[in-house]
Amino acid sequence: MTQNPERTFAAAKDKAPAMQPASTAARRTLRPPRIFVYVDTVVRHGSIRKAAEALHMASSALNRRILDLEEELGSTLFERVPRGVRLTSAGELFVGYVRRSLTDLELVGSQIEHLRGLVRGHVKVAAAESLAGDLLPRAITQFQATHPGVRFHASISGPTDMITALIADNVDLILAHDLPARADVSVLASVPHPFCAVVAKDHPLAARSTLRLRDCAAYPVALADHTLAGRALIDRALAKASFHFEPALESNSVEAMKAYARMSKAICFQFRAGAMRDVALGDMVAIPLSDTGLDQPQLMLAIRSGRALPVAPAAFSECLKEALSQL
Repeated sequence: MTQNPERTFAAAKDKAPAMQPASTAARRTLRPPRIFVYVDTVVRHGSIRKAAEALHMASSALNRRILDLEEELGSTLFERVPRGVRLTSAGELFVGYVRRSLTDLELVGSQIEHLRGLVRGHVKVAAAESLAGDLLPRAITQFQATHPGVRFHASISGPTDMITALIADNVDLILAHDLPARADVSVLASVPHPFCAVVAKDHPLAARSTLRLRDCAAYPVALADHTLAGRALIDRALAKASFHFEPALESNSVEAMKAYARMSKAICFQFRAGAMRDVALGDMVAIPLSDTGLDQPQLMLAIRSGRALPVAPAAFSECLKEALSQL
């Protein structure tokens, strides 16, 4: 007999707390059923023991709650394996429901706060490292000037990790360069954003208005490692060339590569946003690259397809669209 999931889940969750006065409720965050949190945490950690540690509870107690839920559902959600647990097909269905419910609850709570006229909220954004030194913190600062109660969590990572976090709803928004087309990722804004050779202001190439990679081959170069989007652009361009680079420095840090180029008169390669502050200070020059594939890269703002953002992330996405339009 097929059970009504809403009724079954309602029976599994903890009893909701009594209604609070409006003044108290305004300071609270809507809390999901604990069993939803338990299941989601077990999935994220891949282990009941590790999930119990994260939840600050005994692993035997957590395991009992999972077993009780499985008994109510009449189906096993987790396959116990030597190094932890693995979702069954029924578990995949249940976890999908749980995560949609958690996202919907966050959205409803945010909308209720918006109706109350509150200026609270939490925005989780992931971005490429080239945006960490100026564009992203500037946008956050400007947004908080008018919405001081909104908190941010900003993570800096490569495109693969950003997409993974976005699909899992671990972040609300991502800012990335040249995202691959995917059905589960929806691009809110996309602007052409030059990929540049970045050099010290007294470098022999500093006066050039454009460069090709071949022009840089006679000088020491600092290259991003394969975790950064810029490296893939360079590799694709070099694959069609008759020369290659032997980098004097390879790094996953934009700041380290720029500092090295500034001190050693080497060349590093960066999206213009990553060099804006240095150019404004007069320390370095960013020269657009004209090689095919490097001349029109895109900077993209994206969300998970089908997701309705809570009020604060939705409002911040508009702020980011404005910032991108001014690049």
